[in-house]
Amino acid sequence: MARLSMGEAEALLGLPASTLRHWETVLPMLAPRKDAFGRRIYSEAELRLLFRVRYLSQRAGLGLRETEGTILGELGAPRAEARSALASIRGDFIGLWLANRDSMRRLATVLSSGRQGKMRSRVATERPRKEAEHGA
Repeated sequence: MARLSMGEAEALLGLPASTLRHWETVLPMLAPRKDAFGRRIYSEAELRLLFRVRYLSQRAGLGLRETEGTILGELGAPRAEARSALASIRGDFIGLWLANRDSMRRLATVLSSGRQGKMRSRVATERPRKEAEHGA
């Protein structure tokens, strides 16, 4: 399962880190793990929860306590199947975002190593030419 750093979660959610940290203090259901250096690492399930909190608190206009009550109520709601399908779709979206991020990183690595290879070959071909010009 993929994990996201605080910065990646910020970018995906469009929220500042201070908001995410505040939500953690108010909503006990949000408790991301921390790595050996104390940095927050969000799982896909936590990201789904953050998307729901963002929607309820910012779009629906609920306070954080109301948001917490709504989420807890939804977990036992009769339409749990529909909510489960929606959570699955959100999970797919997050998975696609993570795959895109990883692809972009690999592409950047390939491009940067390709540039270095071209620079090395250019230097190798220009050096003998310059030495020949100075030596003649």
